[in-house]
Amino acid sequence: MKYEAITRNIIGCAMKVHSTLGNGFQEVIYQRALAIEMQKQNINFQREMEMTIFYEGFDIGTRRVDFFVEEFIMVELKALTKIEDVHLAQAMNYCQAYNLPVGLLLNFGSRILEFKRVYNLNHPENIEYTKNNPSILKSNKS
Repeated sequence: MKYEAITRNIIGCAMKVHSTLGNGFQEVIYQRALAIEMQKQNINFQREMEMTIFYEGFDIGTRRVDFFVEEFIMVELKALTKIEDVHLAQAMNYCQAYNLPVGLLLNFGSRILEFKRVYNLNHPENIEYTKNNPSILKSNKS
């Protein structure tokens, strides 16, 4: 996919944070450490950016995204024992609500870093890809 290189870089930063801190901290600790690591890698981001959620063109509220990277990638952090389907669905919904092509769900709470790339299958940049790769419709996981 188009954003594979930058998402790989973000995941690499998250792996460095997880290998340094391990699991067991609150989400905000990982968020601060990831910000430092992404700055070191010259990755452009905004932290806790408030974004508007639209429903059929109507502004229905806002939500803070943990990281908004390079103006097109949403990064949602968790510090849970295990990512559940509801967390994956939440990340996918954020991509759709913000009309972003791709997002990452990073979980620092497990023994090893868990990460999932999520795609907004309705985003114009992904339409052609999903046509040529119908298996992504069945499995939207990394």
